[in-house]
Amino acid sequence: MVRDASRVETFSDGVFAVVLTVMAVELLQNGPARAGGRELPDALAHAWPSYLAYVITFGIAGQIWLGHHNMWRYVVRVDQLLLVFNLLVLLFVAAIPFTADLLSDNLRGGSTEQRLTAALYFGTVLGESIFFNLSWWWARRRRLLHPDLDPRLARAVARRLLLRPLLYLIAFAFVFVNAILSLLLYLLLLGLSLIHRPGDLPPAEAGGEVSGRGR
Repeated sequence: MVRDASRVETFSDGVFAVVLTVMAVELLQNGPARAGGRELPDALAHAWPSYLAYVITFGIAGQIWLGHHNMWRYVVRVDQLLLVFNLLVLLFVAAIPFTADLLSDNLRGGSTEQRLTAALYFGTVLGESIFFNLSWWWARRRRLLHPDLDPRLARAVARRLLLRPLLYLIAFAFVFVNAILSLLLYLLLLGLSLIHRPGDLPPAEAGGEVSGRGR
């Protein structure tokens, strides 16, 4: 049985909104403490792990939301398994603030703590990416996408999505060299993700690949 996809998008956007709100609250709670007469510049510099974790996590959540928004513009129907895959994507998304908090608390720790928390962090992002790919694969397989979607565009989006977990694995591999270097590498990957790629344009502007969502 297939159903309309609009409720899935609304629910997913709500989860993303909660995740971003939790991140903002965590940042407020980790404000620089001026204990021991420390001046504000020193206090701000001392809190750099919290800010680094916030920036990377916001970038990750934003990238996932953009990808989710772009993908679900082409999905017109859902079935049970696609709903399950989407829930699993959101499961990992909702865990990102927790792993980011662990990361910021342990970036000044020993190499074991740094590697473990960075591995948990990237493992969460990698899990999200895997189920995101499965969502697109299943939507294509079950013909849940807009019937006017150009097959070439669908294949291009699939290749683009497959690239994400590969890049995550590269960043993850650097955890065993230097956890902070691994995080900085992911910042670079986030910057590259802003480059225009297939599926980024609204359907009405995508060269006639989709004539409408059919809702």
